[in-house]
Amino acid sequence: MTKLLPTPSQTVGPYLSIGLPWPDGPHVVPEGTPGAFWIRGTVRDGNGDPVPDAMIETWQADPDGGFRHPDDPRGEASGEFRGFGRCPTETDGTYGILTLLPGPVPGEHGTTQARHIDVSVFARGLLNRVVTRIYFEDQDNSADPVLATVPEERRGTLIAAKTDDGYRFDVRLQGDGETVFFAV
Repeated sequence: MTKLLPTPSQTVGPYLSIGLPWPDGPHVVPEGTPGAFWIRGTVRDGNGDPVPDAMIETWQADPDGGFRHPDDPRGEASGEFRGFGRCPTETDGTYGILTLLPGPVPGEHGTTQARHIDVSVFARGLLNRVVTRIYFEDQDNSADPVLATVPEERRGTLIAAKTDDGYRFDVRLQGDGETVFFAV
């Protein structure tokens, strides 16, 4: 019997490695930027195996809560802060993004969202990206309106743990401990 393999139209990866990464993609800010830290983690599949051909994309506010976008009513972020990072995983499924702690941003109906980073994950076997958020364990997340919609027992999958050089945020695509993903 002939085994059929996925074609480029059936999955977002591993074809993304052909044109999406760029040399400074993992750097939301340049090395040496005051306050910069690493977010590191591992992307795992449903069996808990590392995914060596995934890509992590991040989008975030600057430390003052502004975005590098012309439609941001609070004004464009300044300096060398890019607001966007993109990092392919290594053969062991690990990734790293160098960034700054984002500021709180406005939510709906006058609420304020906790400091967070929006994350897209692209990987083999996915028909579309999956979207999640990174919150920080040493920050006050209690009033965040988006996190409040997540069942309490699953919120831990969205919280990055403090490390010596920043934070650790692992992504589990499915199975036990699956990361919470949002429909966007």
